[in-house]
Amino acid sequence: MSIETDIKQKKFRSPYQKLALNLVYTTKWLEYKQLESFKEHDITPQQYNVLRILRGQQGNPIKVSEITDRMLDKSSNTSRLIDKLLAKNLAKRTSCESDRRAVDVVITSEGLELLKVLDPFIEDWENRFNIISEEEAEQISALLDKLREPND
Repeated sequence: MSIETDIKQKKFRSPYQKLALNLVYTTKWLEYKQLESFKEHDITPQQYNVLRILRGQQGNPIKVSEITDRMLDKSSNTSRLIDKLLAKNLAKRTSCESDRRAVDVVITSEGLELLKVLDPFIEDWENRFNIISEEEAEQISALLDKLREPND
């Protein structure tokens, strides 16, 4: 469907307004589709993002501040997300050997198992993008990167 049909708007002030609205609308649409996969496993996309980051550490601890830097949703309260993962036994805290004030986090075996269960759902979600070519995907990614470049 077109953005015009989806939001029931026939005219836009400019192609740039249409693009901006389409980006926001599509982002929310993708988030909703992803949320459907996580709901039955009682985690949020933000919690999944933390688990994904922890799994990428391959068992090595990571500081909360480093997790925050790597989050997709920069407005997330990382400490609160980690607390929820701790309560679900999907992650655990450890003392940081190099900085007693810092807290390290690692994924638990339960967290790794949950990610194994979710991996097929995520793969299906990502396969939604197969309707465009790899070249188009690279081009769109490059254009999105360009949008985030600072205006000098």
